[in-house]
Amino acid sequence: MIAISHAHAAEPPRKVDRSSHPEDTVIDLGGGVKIGGGHFQVIAGPCSVEGENLLDIAARCKTAGATLLRGGAYKPRTSPYDRQGLGERGLDLLVEARAQTGMPIVSEVMDTRDVELFVDRGIDVMQIGTRNAQNFALLKEVGRTKTPILLKRGMAGTLEELLMAAEYIMSEGNDKVILCERGIRTFETATRNTFDLSAIPALHDFTHLPVAADPSHATGCARYVGPMALAACAAGADALEIEVHDDPASAWSDGPQALTCDEFDAMMDQIRSIRSAIFGPRDEDARP
Repeated sequence: MIAISHAHAAEPPRKVDRSSHPEDTVIDLGGGVKIGGGHFQVIAGPCSVEGENLLDIAARCKTAGATLLRGGAYKPRTSPYDRQGLGERGLDLLVEARAQTGMPIVSEVMDTRDVELFVDRGIDVMQIGTRNAQNFALLKEVGRTKTPILLKRGMAGTLEELLMAAEYIMSEGNDKVILCERGIRTFETATRNTFDLSAIPALHDFTHLPVAADPSHATGCARYVGPMALAACAAGADALEIEVHDDPASAWSDGPQALTCDEFDAMMDQIRSIRSAIFGPRDEDARP
């Protein structure tokens, strides 16, 4: 009997691996704001864009030291009966807030059919949320754009799965990918998710891409956000994504994990102190 060979062609080197790109990648997010390679940024704003209050929240976040504005125009909710976001109107409000504050904007894209809309609106960073972390059609679609991508870890995803999701984006030509640790689902119920703080230095070891952290979704509780944000800074995060609302009790989504504007202001003072103690006095390219 003749043996049949099933040899496969060798896979090309992975674009995501540090071995393929030894130096840290630095990504320009617009407005002169960069991330990676020593450039540190804070992304802040409400979970959902709800209306004109976004403009006030954006102004307060900028005054406190945030450098990018986040807000969900399209919201993936567990229940189909919960608010799903303002859609295009939400994007327009984000663009208006950018015009008033000068802060680049970050918003989540959920559907391949909406990618062109985000590009046309000039959204500075498209976020891929945890529920779409392995939506390969969406990953490839955003990979065909030139827009920076904030890629969140799947709710039960391994670091290898996160890296391969980034590889899907990069394989289509878009190498401007920011990885984001946002907590994973475990047996623990005291917090919304389990914040995998070790993922930050581990990812820096494995890849050249910038690594962000989202302590808001990681903990699901406003009083834990500050301590975990400081821990993420100490662990070497290139960015933080923090939910901030002018009235968390009335927020359309994720109110329990949102900081008030005053709480965010106080936390930013602590972040500056932690970063100064660990990394030395800040410079113009390592904000806040």
